[in-house]
Amino acid sequence: MTRRYAVNCSILFTELPLLDRPAAARDAGFSAVEFWWPWPDKAVPSDGEVDAFCQAVEDAGVQLVGLNLYAGDMPAGERGVLSDPARATEFRDSVAVTVAIAERTGVRAFNALYGQRLDGVADGEQDRVATQNIAYAARQVGAFGGTILIEPLARGLNGAYPLETAADAVAVVERVRAEGAANVRFLYDSFHLASNGEDLERVAREHAADIGHVQIADVPGRGRPGTGEIDFGALFGVLDAVGYDGWTSLEYKPQGPTAEEFDWIKEHS
Repeated sequence: MTRRYAVNCSILFTELPLLDRPAAARDAGFSAVEFWWPWPDKAVPSDGEVDAFCQAVEDAGVQLVGLNLYAGDMPAGERGVLSDPARATEFRDSVAVTVAIAERTGVRAFNALYGQRLDGVADGEQDRVATQNIAYAARQVGAFGGTILIEPLARGLNGAYPLETAADAVAVVERVRAEGAANVRFLYDSFHLASNGEDLERVAREHAADIGHVQIADVPGRGRPGTGEIDFGALFGVLDAVGYDGWTSLEYKPQGPTAEEFDWIKEHS
């Protein structure tokens, strides 16, 4: 199976200004990119900021295949706001921006970070609010064929983030589907799963029907394939075997200039 690689331009090409990164990805030979939410300090950027972001993707001639929903101040350590009852309006306002970006760029996959546990708010209340907000986002993007993605994150690196395993993420997917939102799937990230001790091949086989997107980085260190312990040849073989034919996004930390981080692909194309 021919693998389709996309570059996450929020973790790669960071030596360049954000709006220059889609063109850099193109120049490195990629036709597709993804981003975390481009404005970590605001849920609702200005029309001019949105236009500039979309224009940068369009001018580069690449496809935007993935976008994180607003997740709060990621540089400061936040990992989502959608489970915070006090921030439901803020989150839903940001979904309207997401829809506008999708209409302009054609992006159809949206990663919804769940948010950390909060002092003074019962876990059950957070889960109830999260279910409602994810279902809301799913309905909004479902109108044009979009999919909401739910991913576990590496424990110890992301605060009290409650989704640590594939089973944790798939349970949220199933809970939201029970609310009538069928367009919610599991984001399979090799770094986060392996960091938490998950068997990557077993997870791929057990949850094949729920995988909506794949992101890769090696463990430990979150570097490119070949810098750590993951056998990517075996992993890609299993993903092929279970029928995954979507994008494989490179979401790893470069160890030098980003343009020099892609030679490993020759062995796994």
